[in-house]
Amino acid sequence: MNRLTRHTNKSRLAIVAISTLLLTSLSVSAVNSKVQSLPLSAERIGTQLQRYQAQGAGPFTATAGQKLWLQDMDGRSCASCHTAKVTDMGMHQNTRKPIDPMAPSITADRLTDSAKIEKWFTRNCNWTFKRDCTPQEKGDALLWLSLQ
Repeated sequence: MNRLTRHTNKSRLAIVAISTLLLTSLSVSAVNSKVQSLPLSAERIGTQLQRYQAQGAGPFTATAGQKLWLQDMDGRSCASCHTAKVTDMGMHQNTRKPIDPMAPSITADRLTDSAKIEKWFTRNCNWTFKRDCTPQEKGDALLWLSLQ
């Protein structure tokens, strides 16, 4: 088995493990009405991570996702608008409009729509980093957010 095959197999196992862990932990918490839709979110997150993996990304790590979230680029970071603690309300730096918490444990409809995930990655990566985020960065950030 070559290195690429081992890497791909490890990435696939990581995706399955993460999806299983999310679904298991979220189903235990389903008594809370705010998280009843989270198993769907976890399933979609797993699907989205697989899409990034198909683009050559992975394995994904929550640590790298958090690091990206907090990374400062000319005075901007994801945390500038969404806060470092994603369970808190955020506020857009320019418009001053409130932003619901990014944590799916608080805002049940977060991370449930793949098209919205891509739309916001495109918009926010370009605003924050002045470039598109790579599939690796998106996967890392999505994994970290999904665990919040």
